[in-house]
Amino acid sequence: MMITGIEPITNSKSKVFIDEQLAFALYKGELSRYHLKVGEPIKEDVYDELMGKILVKRAKIRAMNLLKSMDRTEQEIRRKLKQNFYPEVIIDIAVEYVRSYHYIDDERYIRRYIDWKKDSKSKRQIEMDLMKKGIKKEMISIVYDEVGEQDELILIRKLLDKKGYVSEEATGKEKQKIYRFLMQKGFKSSDIQQVMKNSNDFNDEF
Repeated sequence: MMITGIEPITNSKSKVFIDEQLAFALYKGELSRYHLKVGEPIKEDVYDELMGKILVKRAKIRAMNLLKSMDRTEQEIRRKLKQNFYPEVIIDIAVEYVRSYHYIDDERYIRRYIDWKKDSKSKRQIEMDLMKKGIKKEMISIVYDEVGEQDELILIRKLLDKKGYVSEEATGKEKQKIYRFLMQKGFKSSDIQQVMKNSNDFNDEF
């Protein structure tokens, strides 16, 4: 294995390339301690120590710190560790470590997210948000089946009230604006129309 490149990330940390491939990131002191230089081979025992001891420990700590301030999905943890230039095998070990202590629990994350957002977002928007975080739609659907779905007609009515929307006083432009707002929240057009029809004059403006 030949070190083919060392590129600074910051003043204290650099990316290390082995055989033309990005291997990992190390601190300046580690480069010096292990005598790593471009154009020279990396000894197998050094490589094993870096991968099996230094980077594994560091990735575990990084994953734990990421979860201290807020819940994150497994995909979010993986993405963060990858941004820190950890190899996939190290990321797998770190993720399995925090999962073993139930610090990562996507099902629990879904439940908390639904409970947090159910009074302000549609089911469709919540699903889209969670899928962007790397959670599969099938898992989201299973949790929704267990917790039950919010009555979206009631939620639309609540959002209209929160916006101070009064049908009799709203102009056509204001009605169009509130309609677009609800569509962007992921509500079905038919549900929006049903609620606004009950405000007497939806059809007069759409």
